[in-house]
Amino acid sequence: MTTDPDTTRHNLKMAKKKAARDKIMATKTDKKGLVVVHTGKGKGKSSAAFGMIFRHIAWGMPCAVVQFIKGGMESGEKKLITEHFSDICPFYAMGEGFTWETQDKSRDIEMAQAAWARSKELILDEKNSMVLLDEINIAIRYDYVDIAEVVEFLTTKKPPMTHVVLTGRNAKPELLEIADLATEMELLKHPFRSGIKAQVGVEF
Repeated sequence: MTTDPDTTRHNLKMAKKKAARDKIMATKTDKKGLVVVHTGKGKGKSSAAFGMIFRHIAWGMPCAVVQFIKGGMESGEKKLITEHFSDICPFYAMGEGFTWETQDKSRDIEMAQAAWARSKELILDEKNSMVLLDEINIAIRYDYVDIAEVVEFLTTKKPPMTHVVLTGRNAKPELLEIADLATEMELLKHPFRSGIKAQVGVEF
């Protein structure tokens, strides 16, 4: 049985690529607790972060969620975690809505500070392999939480094997500087611009 020349070339190319990839992977042996930032104007920042939380849950790894800002509204992620996985992933919805909805700056600051205090407790508890700080970048942007304090805490007090995921638009340069992984979601199209409101199972 003869082998097609194109198939032979493809197999040789893939064999070389695999050998090169294996050589690179052999050098990647370290592990550490990551600081992960999801930011940008596009959709999917929290969704991607919750995907990481659900991976932890699936592997039976203790984790936790603290929601800044959005805590006043129900979401599919919150519903699933609190109803089925609260034993392995406590969920703290500590916001009361976006700032233009609450219209109470002092209350917003109070809630954001309480959420940050709870976040620090959860991060310092080394049983938690991952802690998600959802929409903390919004609280930082409005100076409800001090970026210098966040950076100092993550760089000097975070346990070495604990992953911390921070989401929200307009991540500060200081946060991006210390991040191990930073992703900017880019908005290409959005149904809201066509008059379509946020929908259950899609946006929340």
